[in-house]
Amino acid sequence: MAKPLVAIVGRPNVGKSTLFNRLIGKRISIVEDTPGVTRDRIYGDAEWLEHKFTLIDTGGIEPASEDKIAVQMRRQAELAIETADVIIFLTDGRDGMTAADREVAAMLRRSNKPVVLAVNKLDAPKYHEAIYEFYELGLGEPYILSGGQGIGLGDLLDAVCAHFPDAEDAEEDPRIHIAIVGKPNVGKSSLTNALLGEERVIVSDVPGTTRDAIDTPFEKNGRQYVLIDTAGIRRKRAIEDESIERYSVIRSLAAIRRADVVLIVCDAAEGLFEQDVKIAGFVHEEGKPSVLIVNKWDLIEKDTHTMDRFKKDMETDLAFMNYVPFLFISAKSGQRVQKVLENVENVYAESVRRVPTGMLNDVLNEAVSMAEPPTQNGRRLKLYYATQVAIRPPTFVFFVNDSTLVHFSYERYLENYFRKTFGFSGTPIKILFRNRTREE
Repeated sequence: MAKPLVAIVGRPNVGKSTLFNRLIGKRISIVEDTPGVTRDRIYGDAEWLEHKFTLIDTGGIEPASEDKIAVQMRRQAELAIETADVIIFLTDGRDGMTAADREVAAMLRRSNKPVVLAVNKLDAPKYHEAIYEFYELGLGEPYILSGGQGIGLGDLLDAVCAHFPDAEDAEEDPRIHIAIVGKPNVGKSSLTNALLGEERVIVSDVPGTTRDAIDTPFEKNGRQYVLIDTAGIRRKRAIEDESIERYSVIRSLAAIRRADVVLIVCDAAEGLFEQDVKIAGFVHEEGKPSVLIVNKWDLIEKDTHTMDRFKKDMETDLAFMNYVPFLFISAKSGQRVQKVLENVENVYAESVRRVPTGMLNDVLNEAVSMAEPPTQNGRRLKLYYATQVAIRPPTFVFFVNDSTLVHFSYERYLENYFRKTFGFSGTPIKILFRNRTREE
């Protein structure tokens, strides 16, 4: 089950980035008193009382402004609201309620999403009476907060987590959900239509044609699938193309979280852009199996080494996910499109594989004998045994004498050894280390 998505929204300069940094425990968003500093959404993972969720920090919403940057920020915040499971509406108790707060509140009520109202910058009891006027917004009880001082975070997070769905109540869908992601105009909708065998999604050279993430169920060879086409850009002519690419990220992230397999699509003529690599990073961090689809391959002048050169260049950009398979296709002509679902099935099967404990430990012993664990200050790392504790992605726990002795290079060696032995093509794997005495 995907982690819930929580968006922090509000007008400019109410402390959204400060709260975001406080909740995820590290400074990612720029914090400054100048309104509009956070222009793009920033993402981070947070946890509260065993509830794990992803937090989105948005640019400030200025409902009445026609300034180009303000319009961009408003569009991004609207996308965050549409995609979020829960919304934290942050206001400024020192400034009091403003007309902009009322307009943002109206926008949130129309979204029909759970909203938790927080009144920020109330870092002393003498300011607490400021919350009463915020009841007028009709969004329930306002929570007293100081993001800078860390006051009121517990109550706020309790209220947020109360809206999360119960994992035990979620039904398992037997269909394989396939997200198609990538920057605009790389052929995601064309690939969707090619896989479906009919034109269900509008195809255009104009970036942003696909306005929403579209779920399309279909059946192939007796197997049920759901395609998620994720361009998801609402375009206005006043917004520059450079800004449009930013809008696709939030829908791509939401689709990635819902998917069982992700197809990362790029344009053969352009290769991987920074945006593609960023989205691929989301796929990797979410632990999703994936296939890199190099589309429009029919437009490339080729010789016998063209494909190898492409793969080599892309492997450099995607060094952090060297397990991903490549597929060179043309969605327009149908070239190799029939291999897409074959690859989907393969990487999905790898993501749900379980390795018997006995076999796992035989391979672990073999890996240790081939390369001794590292030493630190005269102490050597000892690996007692391993077990697989989860799938999607395959997750392994290694029991050791002291997890602080694990060097990242040895962890990478073990992962590579496991991949060489067991495969796991197309899927991330996770390795965790736990302390345990030999007697235990």
